[in-house]
Amino acid sequence: MESSQITNNPSVEKLDFKKILPVFIIVLIDLLGLTIIIPLLPMYAATFGINPVMIGILGAVYPVAQFVGTPILGRLSDRYGRKPILLASQIGTLIGFILLGTAGSIWMIVLSRIIDGLSGANISTAQAVISDSTTPKTRTQGLGLIGAAFGIGFVFGPVIAFLSLLISKNNFHVPALVAAGFSFISILATLFLLKETHPVNMQKESSGSIVSLKGLFETLKRPLVGFLLVLMFFQQVAFGGFEQLLSLFSLNRLGLDASGISVLFVFVGILVVLVQGYFIGRWSRKFGDSWLIKMGLIVLAVGLIIASLTPAVPVPWYNRAITEQSMSQTRVLPGETPPTQPLQIPLPDDNSKGYLGLIWLLAAMVPAAIGGGVLQPSINSMITKSVKPDEIGGTLGISAALLSGANAVAPVAGGAIFQGLGPVYPFLIGGLILAVLWYWSRKELLTSESK
Repeated sequence: MESSQITNNPSVEKLDFKKILPVFIIVLIDLLGLTIIIPLLPMYAATFGINPVMIGILGAVYPVAQFVGTPILGRLSDRYGRKPILLASQIGTLIGFILLGTAGSIWMIVLSRIIDGLSGANISTAQAVISDSTTPKTRTQGLGLIGAAFGIGFVFGPVIAFLSLLISKNNFHVPALVAAGFSFISILATLFLLKETHPVNMQKESSGSIVSLKGLFETLKRPLVGFLLVLMFFQQVAFGGFEQLLSLFSLNRLGLDASGISVLFVFVGILVVLVQGYFIGRWSRKFGDSWLIKMGLIVLAVGLIIASLTPAVPVPWYNRAITEQSMSQTRVLPGETPPTQPLQIPLPDDNSKGYLGLIWLLAAMVPAAIGGGVLQPSINSMITKSVKPDEIGGTLGISAALLSGANAVAPVAGGAIFQGLGPVYPFLIGGLILAVLWYWSRKELLTSESK
């Protein structure tokens, strides 16, 4: 089926960056808004006097709402075109950020995250645009550029958040409004830079209901596509848990404060940019999606298992008394008695400080970032090659919804394991799950290659 779309001349099979550049710019601007908010949202919520359990629930509101909304918008993009649905989702994001920036109560924050989540098909619709604009040979590299935009966002978003807080003297409303500004710019970019990529005849041919549980389960029953969607969910549970718990793990094992942890995220962001912006294109052309998926699973498994074994050696500049004092800060809101207490995390002792733990964790993050960086684009690329053109948007919407579901499950399950069994076990269990998936994928993907 794909042979008619692929030429035998390898020089022709290169990604057309001119087609991809507009959507890359749009996604990058969009993600700058998102990555400004992500690091600050728990602290922003804490200023309203809610406890850590409620903060955790708040963190799950967005992915749960996105789980509901993304498949609907994905199917609508198949029926009505990519551009109008992308604009609609961006407008929802803008409204969510404005509500967040003007919130006077925790319920306004919850409402802002629900609206943003329900309309949060920006990424899956952008993936559909890229799928429309690439050949099967170049699709993995094209989808990898979205991951590169994520990496760039996680490098610069926290910096923008820090500067906006510095200028506003720690007014948490300001970063949210700055994020709204970036969202508005992304809407303008979509209006004036992006051309519709989904042909009108395909929009008319799109069939089936907008969304249904029956359609979801029918998609999951399809031999290769169903396996890839299950793979997408569980790899994100493992990798998403790693991302969500990295700060708590680093505090517990290394005594790293917020600034030190931010450096770790910048390090991961740079690695992801390199992998998804450069290497994944070369690897996909040379080895194919099946190889990338299997490599990503085993490399990420190794990274998580090594990370779980990080020695409890605090960094040389760590001071337990200062860190405890910082962790025990409270904020009393009017009429609140007693003040809200922060989450309690066991801290390392001041004894035996050194660089061993930090170097160990940084080394483990290299395979973790490589594996996590290649999996999503390679899985989604293989999905798009396994369905009809008029099903791409809807199937990518299901993929994005499963990602959202995984992002809701990961912090809840990982936090329970962290507290119940110990800090080592979330990463260790995640690595073992990935190892099982790697073993399973060898058979499933081999079967698909032989067809």
